[in-house]
Amino acid sequence: MRLCSIASGSSGNCIYVGSETAHLLVDAGISGRRTESGLRELGLTPGEIDGILVTHEHADHISGLGVIVRKYEIPVYATAGTIEAMRSNGNLGMLDGELFHEVKEDQKFTIKDLTVNPMHISHDAAQPVGYRISYGNKRVAVCTDLGVYNDYTVECLKGMDALLLEANHDVNMLQVGPYPYYLKKRILGDRGHLSNESSGQLLCRILHDGLRAVFLGHLSKENNLPELAFESVRMEINMADNPYRAGDFDIRVARRGEVTPAIEV
Repeated sequence: MRLCSIASGSSGNCIYVGSETAHLLVDAGISGRRTESGLRELGLTPGEIDGILVTHEHADHISGLGVIVRKYEIPVYATAGTIEAMRSNGNLGMLDGELFHEVKEDQKFTIKDLTVNPMHISHDAAQPVGYRISYGNKRVAVCTDLGVYNDYTVECLKGMDALLLEANHDVNMLQVGPYPYYLKKRILGDRGHLSNESSGQLLCRILHDGLRAVFLGHLSKENNLPELAFESVRMEINMADNPYRAGDFDIRVARRGEVTPAIEV
């Protein structure tokens, strides 16, 4: 099974997860052309995609969805709240209703040889979810856009072989930056985004010997730096009361403008 970030950041998100026979995208928040180009780097075409798992209806997660779904008739999987929000905002254009498939938190479903298990997340969207995807005994997760985590989140992410986890902002950069007060309050709130430090603290609770690799994703262009996210998360791990050190794991930053090397599990 492979996990790869085609694009990840506050300006657009598109993640690939697949096996030899099943190929999925988590979100389609970049242009159809960029999606096609990213898939080509993975040796795939959009016509081979078996489904797009949508986390929520914000533009940086669905801006390219309408174009690519219409062109290739790819099934779309999302919660009822997300489907309704996408349809009501009118940004997707006309789509065949039969392509939409409703999913529910903590109810597994299969797409070919992949098992998908949505998880609840705390974000200011209609009904947002993260996704855990398994192939046999291998498991990966994509979990971004959560303002806060709890014991449920930790339990959901335990035992993963690889994951993409949000490290959205540096708190100090956000506080002194140009964003208006209401937006800073939103990002820092319980339905906003995880800071670098919170991401590292969450990661500390799910580290285990079998964890192969971690992508740090959904970085803010204005309120974070890749090097800062990387070092902040590493520092949280090294300072934590656990038997691990950051160097024990392959930790990478998922970039907004380039396809990351795939993680094989």
